[in-house]
Amino acid sequence: MTTRGDQILDRTLSKVGGKGLFVKELEAALADGRADLAVHSLKDVPMALPEGFALSTIMEREDPRDALVSNTYDSLAALPEGAVVGTSSLRREAMLRMRYPHLEVRPLRGNLDTRLAKLDRGDYAAIILAAAGLKRLGLGERIRALLDPEDSLPAAGQGALGIEIRADRAELAAWLAPLHHEHTAAAVEAERMVSRALGGSCEVPLAAYATWHDGALHLRGIVATPDGQRVLSAQASAPATSVEQAIALGQEVAGALEQQGAMEIVRALGAANGAAAADSAVTGE
Repeated sequence: MTTRGDQILDRTLSKVGGKGLFVKELEAALADGRADLAVHSLKDVPMALPEGFALSTIMEREDPRDALVSNTYDSLAALPEGAVVGTSSLRREAMLRMRYPHLEVRPLRGNLDTRLAKLDRGDYAAIILAAAGLKRLGLGERIRALLDPEDSLPAAGQGALGIEIRADRAELAAWLAPLHHEHTAAAVEAERMVSRALGGSCEVPLAAYATWHDGALHLRGIVATPDGQRVLSAQASAPATSVEQAIALGQEVAGALEQQGAMEIVRALGAANGAAAADSAVTGE
């Protein structure tokens, strides 16, 4: 299926309905029986699913990092002043503006082939994409550099695939169970809890990334302003032998971010985007 998220290519996701654009039509197909399951890139799945649906399976994670793709430059540091970098993500934009204020960041939409074509025709000096998508489509050779999570913290769920089904399809959930990867699921649950607790969406530069170290889950979260001028960061570690423990870890990191003023950023961006949407409705743009 081709969703509206695939069709609307001239505006950023935050301006046209957010991550749900990729999911709603697939859920409609699940609801009316046209499809038995939907496979999602978890970073594009809204943090709360509609009643009657479930993420029954979370598969083993691919590379969660962001990737630099360029025909000329081997690193972000090598890009000259004023070089144009494309990204579809406010999270990546904020990180770029914070660390490389001399670069010009522009929106980048379209499917993977379209984005690469825009790079190849010279619209951008470099673009930032999810490494997992490039690798899954056999395009790993286009990656010039993988960005360290310390420099570009991944989005919640980045690199992981989730399988969504109707919640009443217990037999289908059992059939899919062998594909479920417990360590990935725990990490992703913690990450998504950070975003859920803070009301994260495409309108908010928010990152959350969890890794396993010596049997404990280490989670880091970031909330930023799009211009990169204000970046809040928090982290915590805990054993996570159950989904409940992973969720509690996510709540702990979200709480630490709230104490630093994360909700001020979230509310301000929500108000700004609401005003922009109203202006667009009036002007027809």
